[in-house]
Amino acid sequence: MAQETRATLLALGAVLLWSTVATAFKLSLEYLEPIQLLAWASVVSLLTLGALLLATGQLPALLATARRDALRSLVLGLCNPFLYYVVLFEAYDRLPAQEAQPLNYTWAFTLALLSIPLLGQRLSRWDVIGGVIAYAGVWVIATRGDVFAPEFANSVGVLLALGSTVLWALYWIGSARDHRPPLVALFSNFAMATPVVLLVCALTAGLVPDDWRGLMGAAYVGMFEMGLAFALWLGAMRLTRSASRIGNLIFLSPFLSLVFIRLLVGEHILASTFVGLGLIVLGLVLQQTLRRS
Repeated sequence: MAQETRATLLALGAVLLWSTVATAFKLSLEYLEPIQLLAWASVVSLLTLGALLLATGQLPALLATARRDALRSLVLGLCNPFLYYVVLFEAYDRLPAQEAQPLNYTWAFTLALLSIPLLGQRLSRWDVIGGVIAYAGVWVIATRGDVFAPEFANSVGVLLALGSTVLWALYWIGSARDHRPPLVALFSNFAMATPVVLLVCALTAGLVPDDWRGLMGAAYVGMFEMGLAFALWLGAMRLTRSASRIGNLIFLSPFLSLVFIRLLVGEHILASTFVGLGLIVLGLVLQQTLRRS
């Protein structure tokens, strides 16, 4: 029982951190270009993940990385963090946080769709039903509730938010064949990608931001979204005897996120956001629970 309590507390800590990142993204992008936010957040994340490796005694596993694994990390690192976060931050730069965050949450359905050609898997009945319900929620959010006479506030932003789900799903599919401990693999991916991110940032927006206040947000994103939250979640999944019970806690995150967006970003949360997010989460619950059963 004590072990399950620890697992729940660790998972709730991760959920709480993930619930704040949409707010952190939006506030940071007031002062930084998307590539600048990614560059500084990647540096902080690399330091955070390195500290976690030392604290957990996994440094020898990192040093034993084979050349083949290094090449894998380069490819995966270019997908995440580089391309994934560039696209995601560009979406947040164009859309209200209350719209970008739920749209990004549909990555589980994108993963199911891409698993058909890439992994030879089949869609279950609940994948289809859950997906239809969830993407109905996407339509509600994208049209801001005007579902029969749609006028998109920013169609490019919507496409970028949905495009980020493709990149995230591709990253997960590629990571499925990585035999290394998750923390070691994630650090290696960031180590390979961060120099590329810094170079692209230097050649485009420039490494030095116009307003240094954005660096506080980048540090928060790098330490918590890209670092500690992952470690907390991984710890919870290793301690628990019921991965499904712990996994269901993630459904709290998008709703908590709306609270932070309202309080800290100051966005008026539209009724269409609640309806659309409710449909997305309902679709996820149906897919994850009924498909598994």
